[in-house]
Amino acid sequence: MNTLHVVATLLAGLATGLSLIVAIGAQNAYVLRQGLRQEKVGAVVLVCAASDTVLILAGVAGVGALLTRAPDLVEVARWAGAAFLLGYGLLAARRAVVGGRMDVDDRGVRSALWPVVATALALTWLNPHVYLDTVLLLGSVAGSYGDTRWVFAAGAVVASWVWFAALGYGARVLRPVFTRPVAWRVLDAAVAVVMLAIAARLAFGG
Repeated sequence: MNTLHVVATLLAGLATGLSLIVAIGAQNAYVLRQGLRQEKVGAVVLVCAASDTVLILAGVAGVGALLTRAPDLVEVARWAGAAFLLGYGLLAARRAVVGGRMDVDDRGVRSALWPVVATALALTWLNPHVYLDTVLLLGSVAGSYGDTRWVFAAGAVVASWVWFAALGYGARVLRPVFTRPVAWRVLDAAVAVVMLAIAARLAFGG
């Protein structure tokens, strides 16, 4: 196996993975928000990146072909995801309107671990676009690389871990901006728009 070909395939997987991950979406908005709060960041990054890894490997292994034969599963995920995102979006909209204690310090009230993890899991696994993009699309692209498809998958996995870590831990750079309550309201308003738009697209876009 040519080393140059392996490196090129790895970089292709990295680029493809980033192109699918780096977008304004429910999952990224949640990781960013937790990163700004500096609350359970490691757990959220771990859940999102590990979930992506499972989905990428499943796609490369050929699970995408099975999903095409079970459209009912995708349909269930579509409506469950729409309902969850609608609820989360409405909560974010409420925070944007009424405000609240968002800047968490040692005296503040922090969320328990399991609700944070459960939200990260729901935002990942209840989004049917995750299956379409990560499992079906990325799996199909990886299949075109033949014997080096797992090298391609490795590149995509690296992209996922690097992106979520950078988004979660890099968010602290923006914390000075969010010392002002109005900044949190603007962020929550943006999160609400993203969540509600995705919910509407899932519910009515088919």
